[in-house]
Amino acid sequence: MKAIVITRPGEPEVLELREVQDPVAQRGEVRVRIHATAVNRADLLQRRGLYPAPPDAPADIPGLEYAGVIDAVGEGVTGLAVGERVLGLAGGGTYAERIVLPARTVVRMPEGLSFEDAAALPEACITAFDAMVDQGGLSAGERVLVHAVGSGVGTAALQIAHALGATVVGTSRTASKLERATALGLDQAVLAREPKFAEAVGEVDLVLDLVGGAYVGESLRCLAPRGRHVLVGLTGGRTTELDLGLLLRNRLRLFGTVLRARPLEEKITAMQRFGKHVLPLVARGLVRPVVEQVLPLARASEAHRLMEADQSFGKLVLSC
Repeated sequence: MKAIVITRPGEPEVLELREVQDPVAQRGEVRVRIHATAVNRADLLQRRGLYPAPPDAPADIPGLEYAGVIDAVGEGVTGLAVGERVLGLAGGGTYAERIVLPARTVVRMPEGLSFEDAAALPEACITAFDAMVDQGGLSAGERVLVHAVGSGVGTAALQIAHALGATVVGTSRTASKLERATALGLDQAVLAREPKFAEAVGEVDLVLDLVGGAYVGESLRCLAPRGRHVLVGLTGGRTTELDLGLLLRNRLRLFGTVLRARPLEEKITAMQRFGKHVLPLVARGLVRPVVEQVLPLARASEAHRLMEADQSFGKLVLSC
């Protein structure tokens, strides 16, 4: 099969399309013929040698999500068959034509969805739902602040929060992204070219923070008493100064979360909740994939450059 291989740590040109050995489905596994995958910031970090793949994933083939068709079923697998259209997450290895996965991590695709649109859903929607709802406890009537609202996770979070009856405030450093997010239903847009936005945002119950750095301290100033701050990304930096007195006085909760490094059983639970709670919203048109551009797998390096330029809105998808 063909796959994009990280030939050495470095810039996008280190990604090469190569012929590699087909994987084989073992007991409890299925093999999926991937038709589309999507680009995530974790892929960029892995390419630079800063975010190694977990032990159960290929070390040199990036990619965390996929949409495709089951083409082989291992011994002991029930409820799934060759020919079914599926989507899901992987620890790595989705920049390829085929991948082998534990059968319990696979979710059937909604009817009428293209592979390209389906590939844009898993990482963004699972991250957003898990962080906001399962961990952050978001409920109807609350206000949620979503940083980097024009990103893949940001656009998914905006739509999921709306579907749950929440009001969404979104920040971006780019005015055009805020305009596009407003067209998706964003209730309040805040241009945040510097981490000084608390006054413009007002009071919120929950923060979904995809930026980190100085945004953390400023976000705490936005939180209502007993508010929650969920840290998901660190594009703004790994360190910052915090007013711990504010944290104590308002009984705030600040916590972080990741998906890729979780144990398999936790990933299975996250996938199952995605299938139960988010995919029905997709089927009803309340949550839709936001795809900036679709490129062939061979142009993965170009897709990485586009993401690093921070000009895309929603997801960048690779067709396989």
